[in-house]
Amino acid sequence: MKTHANPRNLPPGLASIAALDLVSVTMEKLNDRHAGLPGLGVLYGPAGWGKSMSAGAMQMLYRAYYIQIRSAWTRKSLLEKILVEMGVAIPKGKATIPHLLDLVCAQLSGSMRPLVLDEFDYCTRSDGLIEIVRDIYEGSRCPILLVGEELLPQKLASWERFHSRVLAWAPAQPVTVGDAAKLAPLYCAGVSVAEDLLAHLVEISEGSVRRVCVNLSLIRNESLTVGEDMMTLAKWNGRELYTGEAPVRGV
Repeated sequence: MKTHANPRNLPPGLASIAALDLVSVTMEKLNDRHAGLPGLGVLYGPAGWGKSMSAGAMQMLYRAYYIQIRSAWTRKSLLEKILVEMGVAIPKGKATIPHLLDLVCAQLSGSMRPLVLDEFDYCTRSDGLIEIVRDIYEGSRCPILLVGEELLPQKLASWERFHSRVLAWAPAQPVTVGDAAKLAPLYCAGVSVAEDLLAHLVEISEGSVRRVCVNLSLIRNESLTVGEDMMTLAKWNGRELYTGEAPVRGV
């Protein structure tokens, strides 16, 4: 049974920004693909552009298994972490990689729930990790969404048998003023932020959703400190904002 979601009916704590819509559309493509089409999707883009935030939301919206890969992981540790996320008991003793792989594939194919692998660039350091993920897909035929930095598509091109199984390539998009307006109630609760200040946040963010969120939090703290419930660019009056390098003073 395929799992679908309406990204407009979001749980508390999530905003329907463009990055989330992009991931939802990509997941729908994987879920609704023709039986003969491959089932891998790749979401890629610069750090801070909302990829992990949106990919993590797939746990709630699509009941996806979500794994954030670490640099030190091996094939076995990846399989074990996936099984922990699935709630599947890892056999005691010296479980072999083939046995763990079979357990992962069985759970995916039985549940028909998608798998999201974040920070997938780490897997491109190892032929073994790439091949084990391909084995997971081939053994389950369930949708797998891979999330990584902007050069991930070029990195994956080195493995043709893997690259050819990608159905959907989804480049992350820079944050917009509309996104900032949707994020403001979450990160600047209790304070209204004028459109000119939102536009300024987007301008200095260099596309980063994360930087906009950090700056909205800064605006909230400062506004509450000075007793303002509405902050405009003029009222902000040149206070420092975060750009990712060092705080800069506003205009």
